[in-house]
Amino acid sequence: MFAARLGHSTTILTGLAPGGLLLSIEQIEGVPGFPEGVPGYDLCPMAQEQAEEAGAAFVMAEAEGLERDGDSWVVRSADGDVKAKAVILATGSRLRTLGAPGEEEFAGRGVSHCASCDAPLLREKTAVVVGGGDSGLQEALTLAGPLSKVIVVERGDELSAQETYQARVRENPSIEVRTGTEVTEILGDGTVTGVRTSNGEIACDAVFVYVGLDPNTEFLNGGLALDELGRIPTDGRLRTELPGIFAAGSVRSDTLYQAAIAAGDGAAAAKSAHRWLSDGMWRDGG
Repeated sequence: MFAARLGHSTTILTGLAPGGLLLSIEQIEGVPGFPEGVPGYDLCPMAQEQAEEAGAAFVMAEAEGLERDGDSWVVRSADGDVKAKAVILATGSRLRTLGAPGEEEFAGRGVSHCASCDAPLLREKTAVVVGGGDSGLQEALTLAGPLSKVIVVERGDELSAQETYQARVRENPSIEVRTGTEVTEILGDGTVTGVRTSNGEIACDAVFVYVGLDPNTEFLNGGLALDELGRIPTDGRLRTELPGIFAAGSVRSDTLYQAAIAAGDGAAAAKSAHRWLSDGMWRDGG
């Protein structure tokens, strides 16, 4: 939206689902203008509509590579290549898998990453949520309505989510928290029947995994330096080590994994790209 408003021809490779991970979040909180929070499946189409109205073009294709072409860049995709003088990498992150036996076997048969999608199918049942961060507690609160019991399992000694979520979880009689407990296996017979943990077995009908995020940077194929977590380092102006390449949102280093901050990153990256395209002096590091 900001790049288009600044007068640049702007193409967005969205993948198959514009909005990415945010689409599956029932209530995104902390976004200005939405005091009660906003579902990701509402916020993402609104953002897309604003960008299109500003003149941005959306292409539902996955970025598969980034290559230099003279003083320009080419973003490769199965639906054709896009050539540009400046590129903003805002590919986001995906939910990390637990890596425990049974997780892959029971995916879609009790193992899930989307509480808002599957909660209606689990009325009056029991679910285990693995992870005590913001995402885990948000999804536990979403599940607590239709389910009879939600057990949050955190391997650390305390929850890491922000206090507002912890307070709401403590106040909800349907949610139980077990810290110092690590899930070692997901059990089942056709569908999930429970989990094995470092403190014994827990019977449940579903397992929701929220143990962190992994950045979507594989398509770079080693063409850009990444930090130890696979994210993209930037300077204060969101410039990467490559000239004309910028990064924004949860794919970059030092991100705080919040939608409002990612939106601010996007605006800042667009302004920096605009300056890069307009001001030759700035290209030399000014």
